[in-house]
Amino acid sequence: MKRNAIKDLIQWKKSAERKPLVLKGARQVGKTWLMKEFGKSYYDSYVYFNFDEEEELKSIFEINKNPHRIIELLSMISGEKILPEKTLVIFDEIQECPEALNTLKYFKEKANEYHVIAAGSLLGTLLAKPKSYPVGMVNLLDIHPLTFDEFLEATETPLRTYYDSIQKGQQIEEIFHNRFLEAYNYYLIIGGMPECVSSWVKYKDPAKVAQIQKELIEVYENDFSKHNGKVNSGRILMVFRSIVSQLAKSNEKFMYGAVRDGARARDFEEAIEWLVSAGMLNRIYNVSKMEHPLSAFDKLEQFKLFVFDTGLLKHMAGLDNSAILLKNNYQFKGPLTENYVLQQLHGQFEVEPRYYSDKSGEIDFVIQYGTDIIPVETKGGDDKSAPSFKRYLAEKQPEYAIRFSKRGYLKNGLITNIPLYLARKTKELL
Repeated sequence: MKRNAIKDLIQWKKSAERKPLVLKGARQVGKTWLMKEFGKSYYDSYVYFNFDEEEELKSIFEINKNPHRIIELLSMISGEKILPEKTLVIFDEIQECPEALNTLKYFKEKANEYHVIAAGSLLGTLLAKPKSYPVGMVNLLDIHPLTFDEFLEATETPLRTYYDSIQKGQQIEEIFHNRFLEAYNYYLIIGGMPECVSSWVKYKDPAKVAQIQKELIEVYENDFSKHNGKVNSGRILMVFRSIVSQLAKSNEKFMYGAVRDGARARDFEEAIEWLVSAGMLNRIYNVSKMEHPLSAFDKLEQFKLFVFDTGLLKHMAGLDNSAILLKNNYQFKGPLTENYVLQQLHGQFEVEPRYYSDKSGEIDFVIQYGTDIIPVETKGGDDKSAPSFKRYLAEKQPEYAIRFSKRGYLKNGLITNIPLYLARKTKELL
């Protein structure tokens, strides 16, 4: 599979300001594969160390703080001379050895000629506590499941080539529009977890994909109890399992009472923080004003939580594939579509999206683009705009307004309709 993150890794390699790199992201999103692929393709060689599998590795970092001595010992263990700039040093599951994570600062200070890259599951929860890692001494890179364009690359390479060539204002021929919509429906079912995509490419068997999704969710739920630190694992599990019903409500806003009767924020705040830091959930805040800078208007007590992979959400909701493929209107279509759009918008803009909701209605997403504030509406089908969206446009006359739907790519008055399959190219198309 080709991953877009390879470009970020190449840039890191070339950067004069390079520091040891730490990859963050939920388990099974492809971090290990990415590091090895990068080492294989862009270095003379790579050495790989896994702290989960090789217990005795830890002693090297517990005793030594000198990075040159550490490199010497790692060379002995791997049976290969580690050369500055030519060998990529990979530390996997580094969360199992906090001393190794801490050693990265010595590499930055005293041995930056060595290219060191590290990753681990649930690293985000560790990095959320500043004392637990060398702040400012490492570069961080978030790794997510495959986005729609990466999914196309894996499943229909010629279609990806056409996708990449689409430019602002371009007319998309109907034959391609229909093929993209079909691929979009498949993406909702399969999602972007590398194992699911690779199984689909190999066997074209939806039952196998569903089985992998079921097992992944079990793995994640087991992780809650294993790696939660001081946070109550039962509460993490309750929050995670409440997501489908939270999103199925008419306003989708997260309600503590929907997790457990009479629950308060203080009962579940830590569990939510843990899930967001672990990369399992994406949180978006409601803003009190749709003005620049958006983050100044966050209502921190009002937010929505979405699952980091749309295929997993579809599986958790128990949605039948036939509903997505054959029905124009099925229950849960709205939340699933929003989950998909948020997943594709991730990382495109400097400021993560928000949403806007008051008594008069709701705007699905709000994007900050430079100093412009863009209202975004998400439709799972061909439907026209909601009254609150139209009202906002009439009152504010914003420079940009986006509707994601299954209709073609066209500008209609103030609204640019972007087909759902082009959500990943939103910034390019503005």
